Amino acid sequence: MRAPLLFALLALAAPAMAAEPWNIPHEKAVVLKGRVVDMLCQLKGDCPPGCGAGRRQLGILAADGKLRLVAKGNIDFAGAVRDLVGFCGREIEADGLLVENPAITLFFVQGIRTAPDQPFTPADAFLREWTARNGAAAEWFRADPEARRIIAADGPYGIRGLQPPPKP
Repeated sequence: MRAPLLFALLALAAPAMAAEPWNIPHEKAVVLKGRVVDMLCQLKGDCPPGCGAGRRQLGILAADGKLRLVAKGNIDFAGAVRDLVGFCGREIEADGLLVENPAITLFFVQGIRTAPDQPFTPADAFLREWTARNGAAAEWFRADPEARRIIAADGPYGIRGLQPPPKP
């Protein structure tokens, strides 16, 4: 009986890693610790209040000076701005996948917390907000009214008149 209890206590004491592999070349599960920043502010000095109120690309600036672009949240085809904007200028821990390849380094956040003793909150704010506005859908990106409007106007490739070849 002591071994299961000891195992349970050790599991609670260990830092929880929620990142699930996505099988992307060069991916590595990590917890980034740093301050949420507006990328354009960091790179160009263009710094509106509140990280641009959710209309700007965000990143994480670590204490060692490394700046990591947060390219995606945990929802298919959605970024992580909705998850991060409320933490603008604050220190967080972000659990996710760091993809470092020769072309670019990106971070895909899957969970966020503000203290090590807290559990990670899933990075799914985009889908929660989208569902509140539009209702539930099996694939939000196929049901999105704005995406449908753009495809109707510009075609599936974003170029009017350019269409995919017919399926055989």
